[in-house]
Amino acid sequence: MVLREELEKREYEMLSEFACKSAESRGRAVYEKPCDLRTDFQRDRDRIIHSKALRRLMHKTQVFLSPEGDHFRTRLTHTLEVAQIARTISRALGLNEDLTEAIALGHDLGHTPFGHNGEEFLNAIHPGGFAHNLQSLRVVDVIERNAAGRSMNLTAEVRDGIVNHTGPEWPFTLEGQVVRHSDRIAYINHDIDDAVRGGIIRAEDIPADCGAHLGADHRSRINTLVTDIVRSSEGKDHIVMSEDAAYYMNKLRDYMFKNVYRNPQVKLVSEMDKIRHLIESLYAYFLENSGELPAEYQSIIERDGVNEAVKDYIAGMTDRYAINIYSETFVPSGWKLPK
Repeated sequence: MVLREELEKREYEMLSEFACKSAESRGRAVYEKPCDLRTDFQRDRDRIIHSKALRRLMHKTQVFLSPEGDHFRTRLTHTLEVAQIARTISRALGLNEDLTEAIALGHDLGHTPFGHNGEEFLNAIHPGGFAHNLQSLRVVDVIERNAAGRSMNLTAEVRDGIVNHTGPEWPFTLEGQVVRHSDRIAYINHDIDDAVRGGIIRAEDIPADCGAHLGADHRSRINTLVTDIVRSSEGKDHIVMSEDAAYYMNKLRDYMFKNVYRNPQVKLVSEMDKIRHLIESLYAYFLENSGELPAEYQSIIERDGVNEAVKDYIAGMTDRYAINIYSETFVPSGWKLPK
C-alpha cells in the first residue's frame, strides 16, 4: 500500500527543485486532517472532478453556439484538452502533475452560458462587472457545496492557479503558469480545428508563416508549442515560451479573432441580440423575484446580497438550462386538459 507520506517523499526524490511539493502547500482556508492515501493536491483534483460545476461545462458553449454536430468542442472538452497539454508539459519539466491537473480542471468552472458572449453581457449589467476567472474562484470558495454544506476548501496553490489563469497577475507556482500557457495553446488550436470543420475557414487560409514555423495541422502545432515551452523553461524558475513561438502563436490568435471569433457567420447579430436579451431578462426577473431562486442561493442572498446571488445563478447555467428557464418564465404555454 502506498500512503500519502510515501507519495510526498517521492515528490522530493523525483520532481524538479522548482516543483511545488504537496507537503509544502500553503494550506487551506479551513484546516482539514490530511488524507491517508492522497496528497492535498490529489484531493483538490478529485473534488473538482466530482463537482456539479465541472459536469455543467459539458453543455456550455466554447465558440459555436449549440452546434449541430457531435465533434465540436464544449467548455468541458476544452478543459480536458488544457489538462492534457498542461500535464505533458509538467511531466517533462518534472513539475507536480497533480497540482497542474487540479488547476486545469478548475480554471473555467465560472464560465457563463453562451461562452464569452454570455460573460460580456453579464459583465455589462452586474454591479462591479463580471470575469469568469474570478467567478471560477467563487465557485470553489462559495457556490459549490457538499452534502454537509461545506465549500470545496481547496489549497492556496490551486485557488491561485484558477484565478490567475488569465488576467494581469501570474500564478505563483510553475504549475499554475503551465496551465496559463496551456489554456491559450489549447483554445487557439482546437478553435481552428472547429472553425475548419464548420466551414468558417479553410486550413490553407491560416497564415503561411505560422504554418511554416508552428506546423500545418492541429497535431503539429500543439507539439511544436509544447516542445518549445519545455525546452525554453528547462532549468528556470518560471515558465516561458521562446520569442519566435510566442510571436507566431500570437499572430495565429490575431487571425482567429479577425476571422472566427468576430466573424458574423459565427457571431450572428440576431443570435447575439437574443442571448443579450435572455441574460438581461433573467437577471432583471430574478432581482425582482429572488424568492424563486433555488434554495442554495437563498443563503448567498443573506450573505452577499441579491445581485450576487442572481449573478451566481445565471453564470452557473448551461446554455440549454438558460433557454429552458427563459421559456418557462417568459413564453406562455398552452392550456392542457387536467389529467
